[in-house]
Amino acid sequence: MSRPQDPPRSFFPFGNPFRMIAPKGTKLSPQLLEVICNFEAKLEERMKKLIPKSKDEILCLSWMTSAMQALCESHNDIKTLIDNLELPVHDWDEKWIDVYLDISVKLLDVCIAFSSELSRLNQGQLLLQCALHHLDESSSKQFVRASSSLDGWRQHIGSQNPRIEKCGNILEDLKGSLDLLKVKKSAKGKVLMQAIYGVKALTVFVCSVFAAVFSGSTKNLLDLDVADMHSWAPAFKSLQNVVNEEIRVRFSSGRLMVLSELEAVDSSVKELYPTIQGVDVDTIESESLVKIVEKFGRETEKLSQGLDLLAKEVDGFFQVVLSGRDALLSNLRSGATFNDSILGGNRDAQAVN
Repeated sequence: MSRPQDPPRSFFPFGNPFRMIAPKGTKLSPQLLEVICNFEAKLEERMKKLIPKSKDEILCLSWMTSAMQALCESHNDIKTLIDNLELPVHDWDEKWIDVYLDISVKLLDVCIAFSSELSRLNQGQLLLQCALHHLDESSSKQFVRASSSLDGWRQHIGSQNPRIEKCGNILEDLKGSLDLLKVKKSAKGKVLMQAIYGVKALTVFVCSVFAAVFSGSTKNLLDLDVADMHSWAPAFKSLQNVVNEEIRVRFSSGRLMVLSELEAVDSSVKELYPTIQGVDVDTIESESLVKIVEKFGRETEKLSQGLDLLAKEVDGFFQVVLSGRDALLSNLRSGATFNDSILGGNRDAQAVN
């Protein structure tokens, strides 16, 4: 890790692995220009799709699921790009390999932190289900038990996840590695580095949003200053500005839960709790209670389904990073063609961070 006074590291702090591939001053051919233009067009389209049409669409599990899907698709595009470029594996610098492995480990750590938080939220679902079970029977004894389950959920959901708290430093390190190194001696290297820059920018942005939402704090929210030279830069900046601004607005208003589905459940709990706590069954209006419980059940189910879908996408991204590391190490041992993803990014591919 660089010292605080040192400038951020580039993708290749120890030298350019493409330095021997092509002569100095190589320019992009029309074919390579078409390749990178097509790549960036697809990346730009994904970013545009993530720009919410309304503020209500921003901090919800469906948006987060779409964002994680966009990361997996973008990393898969990197694999396809490397396949098309047919970049060979020569004698890669061991120091560069160490740097890549270090960065991919950071991505794995972030994925593990996100998975642990989703697991923690799912554990809270058990308490909500217990409350719903007790509410099936209209008795003072069952209402007391339901109230106890709701109390337990509030305490559980308000606790902190140590793994999420560590994400801030990891993301800062990843942000520091965003500098785009100029590859002067390889046309293919230029294309590859330009593609990686965009994918990595999207990855760091999405992960910082997740970390902010899960931690309940804007301290993990990053603002990336991407290079204007890229066609996708306007879309990225619009996406970042809209999402980050809304996150900051919600936190500044004192809202402890910024995730929409979680807020909806919390609102239902606040409505239900005083109705069933310490009251005689005879004093409760049955029709009113049924409506409140039904609403609580619907919101609980939405949260449960959303968490499950997002957890699958996060696990999928983890597998992309992990399998990419394995593929790189395998290719290096066998001297095979380097046709895998970078950045920690594709199933059979490996990395140039």
